[in-house]
Amino acid sequence: MTDTLIPNGCKTNGPVENGCFKKGCNPFAQTGRSKLQNKRAVLNQKIIKQMRMRAGAENLLKATSNNKVREQVVLELSYVNSDLQLLMEQLEGLNSSVEVYQNVQETASIPLIPLGLKETKDVDFSVPLKDYILEHYSEDGSNFQDQIDDLMDLRQACRTPSRNPSGVDLLANYFSQLSFLEARFFSPTRQLGIFFTWYDSFTGMPVCQQNISLEKASMVFNMAALYSQIGTRADRQTQAGLEDAIAAFQKSAGVLHFLKETFTHTPSYDMSPAMLSMLIRLMLAQAQECMFELITLPGIRNEFFSLLKMAQEAAKVGETYSQVHQSMIQAPIKNNVPFFWTTMSHLKTNHYNSLAHYFVSTALLDHQLTPSDDEDKQEKAFSQLYDIMPEGRSPLDILKNKDDRRRIGKAHLQRSIMGHEEAIRTHSCCRHLQKLDILSDILQASLKRSLTKFDQNDKEDEFTDYMLAPDIISKTEKKAEMEITAAIKVKVTDLFHRLGPLSVFSAKQRWSAPRTIRLRLQERDLGFTLKGDVPVQIQSLDPLCPAAAEGLKEGDYIVAVGDTECKWLGVSDVMKLLKDVDEEGVDIRVVSMMDSSSQPMPTKSATYCSGLSKTYSMICLAHDEDDKNPKSRKVAKKPSFLSWGLKNKKSSSTLSLPSADYNGPWNRPTYPNSYNESALY
Repeated sequence: MTDTLIPNGCKTNGPVENGCFKKGCNPFAQTGRSKLQNKRAVLNQKIIKQMRMRAGAENLLKATSNNKVREQVVLELSYVNSDLQLLMEQLEGLNSSVEVYQNVQETASIPLIPLGLKETKDVDFSVPLKDYILEHYSEDGSNFQDQIDDLMDLRQACRTPSRNPSGVDLLANYFSQLSFLEARFFSPTRQLGIFFTWYDSFTGMPVCQQNISLEKASMVFNMAALYSQIGTRADRQTQAGLEDAIAAFQKSAGVLHFLKETFTHTPSYDMSPAMLSMLIRLMLAQAQECMFELITLPGIRNEFFSLLKMAQEAAKVGETYSQVHQSMIQAPIKNNVPFFWTTMSHLKTNHYNSLAHYFVSTALLDHQLTPSDDEDKQEKAFSQLYDIMPEGRSPLDILKNKDDRRRIGKAHLQRSIMGHEEAIRTHSCCRHLQKLDILSDILQASLKRSLTKFDQNDKEDEFTDYMLAPDIISKTEKKAEMEITAAIKVKVTDLFHRLGPLSVFSAKQRWSAPRTIRLRLQERDLGFTLKGDVPVQIQSLDPLCPAAAEGLKEGDYIVAVGDTECKWLGVSDVMKLLKDVDEEGVDIRVVSMMDSSSQPMPTKSATYCSGLSKTYSMICLAHDEDDKNPKSRKVAKKPSFLSWGLKNKKSSSTLSLPSADYNGPWNRPTYPNSYNESALY
């Protein structure tokens, strides 16, 4: 799943090249990334199994009054919750396994955090689409079996995209096909019967809907995740690799922003506005970190202005990670984000702030203002370093006074040492961070460098209390910004192009069954004229002509002349087919547009998320006995969980995010308790 690999025993020039592995990766390839993704899929299945057991146990607890049964059910629930806790810890471990996504040649760079791909279940489009084509478009659905197979193969390939721009293009192609699919088959007044199931990237909780917006939003999320994996994989020891990483993380942030602004009230918490805002900050912070590495790649000159510049650049990286960390520790995000992510962001905040203080101390301790130096230039650069100058002194006075420079420089060294020590302490608090030997070596080397600098400038007879160094103003030459990539929407060929122009033949329109009309000339006149682009319409129909007598109506669309399909033919092309009509005439097929407002509204489709015990059992468990006798069952009105989608649609959502409160023994991650309906999402 890292690159396109051919399984053992498969030839390189066979059906593999023309099958579902043509653009996606081989799901049987045992790479490190594929093993992680396979483990994620297995964990998702185990989580949904435990949720079924919990839903059944809670239903039984509500239904029974037998004390012994209730005690046994409560005990079983405690076991189920414990199992769910263990499964969630395993899933958190997968989200913390960042070393698999790093470049294999990385030996001196702090690891970056990628997003994991959302997992999904297989979807069979065949029967629903063929039935809909027959019912709505009055065509034989089996004639479109090849197109349906191509669609299913494309979706299957999207589950294992390659970690390169080709993989992003693959996801973008399917996303664009979904727009055509939605317009062709997903009517706003009826359900097609296709269920899309996706798992939360952080909690593994399943979400199932008939709304195709869930499929589109999940595909956009995976595009952002794939960009983050591309950025993580880049070789950050080279300029080209760092530039690729910066572009990838900025594109990932742009795709996440597109997802946040386009799809609102998503039922999966990993795509909620709060979580997406945090992920956008994380991607931009990592892009800013790569920009800092790009600046320092040629080396840092031990020169006054260069050191001050590097100090403010490092402070900018620390500031962005501080904002990320503050977002991660806010409820309810902190209950869903892996602890590894939170500690890593806190660690990088301390690390880069410590680097900033080290650079300032080096500039003050190693360089003195001499008569040959430009005082005004140094004063201006130094004055832009702080909000308030230390002890209210002027910048020029500090620069000219050797003792003040030394005292302030040692104060910055102290803050650098304390920051590095805090980063090392944070590193020791997370078992997943402890596995990253490269990170430990970098932190230890940074601390040792600051301690060495402090020892070099420490005097045994000096007993002066050290001042607290002020914070450094962050500043950067190039700020990381979101990049809205054009790859989100690419031009693709509609797989169901033969159904006709989408502006006319769509799911929103209703059509009569095709009627065959025999056209005969009457005084060398057909009795009507044609208008429109494609397909053509009947206009100026003579009510006394033979065609009108056979049932031709004003406004009918011509879909075929004889054996020739005319849905994509203009007026001139259709006239060429009709000009050779002889005395026997020619058969044409026409359809009439019907009033769409008379269609009945659809019944609510079953949609489940983790805590929805009733709708969940409707799909994944057996139907309740009460469902067999609907007359004797009281149905409580539930808010619809399908009223989400594009932002400009006139639909309000009743979805609420998961509640952070949970009174049971299981605190993290927070699953909605079915007893508390306000916690359902």
